[in-house]
Amino acid sequence: MSIWTDFRELFFPRLCLVCGKKLCLSEDLICFSCLSSLPYTRDLGVPGNEMEMLFWGRFPIERAFALYYYAHGGSVSRILASMKYLGRKDVCFKMGMLLAGRLLDVGFFDKADFLVPVPLHPKRYHKRGYNQSEWLAKGIGEVAGKPVLADALCRLRNNRTQTRKSAFERWINTENLFALAPGSNLLKGKHVVLVDDVLTTGATIEACADVLSEIEGIRISVVTLAWTK
Repeated sequence: MSIWTDFRELFFPRLCLVCGKKLCLSEDLICFSCLSSLPYTRDLGVPGNEMEMLFWGRFPIERAFALYYYAHGGSVSRILASMKYLGRKDVCFKMGMLLAGRLLDVGFFDKADFLVPVPLHPKRYHKRGYNQSEWLAKGIGEVAGKPVLADALCRLRNNRTQTRKSAFERWINTENLFALAPGSNLLKGKHVVLVDDVLTTGATIEACADVLSEIEGIRISVVTLAWTK
């Protein structure tokens, strides 16, 4: 251990995102105890899983997957909060790597051409300084070897948060929310994976997929870090 590392650990200790305890040198972002106890999904890497079924009849979907189940106030919510509100792009990237690592063995990304993150409105992007879904996609791309296309979609309205909205209200809130952007010219006949941080009713993903479906021959899969089942 270097003198600088000793100094940093003494005065600026690295803390677990979930429990807040000091991390060991071999731990990164989340302690091993919390990492092993996170609510991992089990069989969502299997084609025809229950997350895919959520979108059946809403748009043609190839595959769907989420790494964790989400519960308000739970361990995953603390990870998501650091990704969205605490400026932790490193957390987004790391979680993307973990997510992709889980899917490599089941060939989830084998036929994918691009990773397309769900976009933020420019005002929200400017305020936050980054798009957490884009950095999640970058982490996925690092492991899966797939390019991130962040300019395929644009967000037309800075709509209010979906929190505490009913399923119908969420659908209304996302109507005419997205449009194709210049990067979408690359997607004709391609298989894209839509990337977002958390899936609730699927209204936001459906709104993105509806717009992307205007592109000839496009195929769409979905991956999120968490899912509110």
